[in-house]
Amino acid sequence: MAFEWTSRKPTEGIATIYESNITLNKSASTHFETAYRVLLGLDRENMQIAIKPVTKQEHERGSIPDEKKHKITVRPSYARVSNKKFIREAAEIADINLSDNNAVKFKTLWSNQQQCLIIDLTEHRGEIK
Repeated sequence: MAFEWTSRKPTEGIATIYESNITLNKSASTHFETAYRVLLGLDRENMQIAIKPVTKQEHERGSIPDEKKHKITVRPSYARVSNKKFIREAAEIADINLSDNNAVKFKTLWSNQQQCLIIDLTEHRGEIK
């Protein structure tokens, strides 16, 4: 027999999008452990969301307007960003229903080139009802 032993830690980054927030699993949230704030971006053509960490030094420099920075809550097993307006726009372009406490999971990918986490809205990983 040839057993393959599995890890307890999920290796795939997953973002769960709720009506009011985006929650990242442990694998996806590791990129934000030192983030003070984040930037949220939406690529309508490619149906992607980008979450870019902002360090405290970048925040204090003032080179990024305050209205573009969003609070991120980072815990040992997840991270969460809230912005209902942004999520409503993303849900519209991805044609997903988040009403009635629905949530949808998506695959994530870290972009070294862009230095941000990409949520691919075409890569559904399941719904939570």
